[in-house]
Amino acid sequence: MAFMVLLLFVVSIVVALAYSAGIYNQMIGVKVNVEKSWSNIEVLEKQRYDEIPRLVKVCEGYMQYERDTLQKVIAARTKYLAARGPAAQATAGTEMATALKSLFAVAENYPDLKANQNFTALQNRITALENEIADRREFYNDSVGIFNARLEQVPYVFFARMLDYHAREMYKVAAAETAPPDVKFEMPKPAGRTAA
Repeated sequence: MAFMVLLLFVVSIVVALAYSAGIYNQMIGVKVNVEKSWSNIEVLEKQRYDEIPRLVKVCEGYMQYERDTLQKVIAARTKYLAARGPAAQATAGTEMATALKSLFAVAENYPDLKANQNFTALQNRITALENEIADRREFYNDSVGIFNARLEQVPYVFFARMLDYHAREMYKVAAAETAPPDVKFEMPKPAGRTAA
């Protein structure tokens, strides 16, 4: 009888340890997934920001009177490189995207620049990177959502406290980006009628 009680006690300890190890491994897995997804964003954004000096260099020869536009792109790049964390990088990324949109819009006024193969290749590359970054941000937010949910679920909450895990910050779009666009339609004025 004593042997059965001891065996039951040992089996209970082994099951509890295996269960605890499984929960611990799941917590580590979701944490690593968040870090990996953030690193993927940083890699793509680094590629984008590495292309900016090349783009500015190509544009400088054509856009002598557009120094302000080029300076905004350079300033946005510098701000992003100094930003730390999802919120600061989201803000800096939005400023960079706005500056690039402005640059590409101004480039429309320069047919020789638009015809330049280097400019076209860089514009296409940066646009493709923007699309990939948007996809990665969505994956990052999904990973953070899973991680943050686990921090509040039983029994994960106990392990999260032991590991000193805290909720992660989601990648959020700046308020200016979510504002509805101001669209105005003007109806053509009716031509004056002539009497028959």
